[in-house]
Amino acid sequence: MKKQISCPVCNNQTILLDVVDFNKNCEEKRGKFLPISGTPIYYNHCSRCSFTFAPEFETWTEKDFLEKIYNDEYVEIDPDYLKARPQNNSQSLKNLFSEQKKFIKHLDYGGGNGRLSQLLKEDGWNSETYDPFPSGGASLDDLGKFNLITVFEVFEHVPDINVLMKNLTQLMSDDCLVLFSTLVSDGNLKLNNRINWWYASPRNGHISLFSKQALTLLGSKYTLKFGSFSDGFHCYFRQVPGWAKHIF
Repeated sequence: MKKQISCPVCNNQTILLDVVDFNKNCEEKRGKFLPISGTPIYYNHCSRCSFTFAPEFETWTEKDFLEKIYNDEYVEIDPDYLKARPQNNSQSLKNLFSEQKKFIKHLDYGGGNGRLSQLLKEDGWNSETYDPFPSGGASLDDLGKFNLITVFEVFEHVPDINVLMKNLTQLMSDDCLVLFSTLVSDGNLKLNNRINWWYASPRNGHISLFSKQALTLLGSKYTLKFGSFSDGFHCYFRQVPGWAKHIF
């Protein structure tokens, strides 16, 4: 009998949506195609909240991710992560909160090489960076609380989204704003349709794909309100900080 897989967001039973080759990558939208690997990656879909995910990766070890995804070749299928993305994100934050930075204690969660936080500190921000992957770095318990947490291009990479949410809520002060980026799947993934969306790319580690409904329900599980500024830029909060009210 085929194993039933529950949705990590709403606990509804999911169904198999489609299968893609492991080497499907985000740079295909720019014309870069990797050779077919021959390794099938199956994506399951929740008909209730439309969360779509690849269950196989829940069994992967950190070593598996480092060897097969986040290896020396990763830059070829995500060339923006080293410089362009942190530079763009830091400029966006400066544009949003240039006059409010003195009120902000910021954490860049999933900050990778720490470039975003470094750029903000150079501009006078109180900013720290933290990445749970790979393990062996700073302890979550030692970080304290923050009133602004950025989580840029992280949600789609996480094999256990509930661990991510527990970590974020542990780091949030009562008046914390969590700003995060991930493209929503609304209109891009549908039952009885093949997966052609460029963002659904296992070689990039894009293994958790959210609809706006899924993000809303996920936040409510952790008593967080959800807001969305665009198809790729969103927020969670319990109450909007006074210094951030101008963006709502």
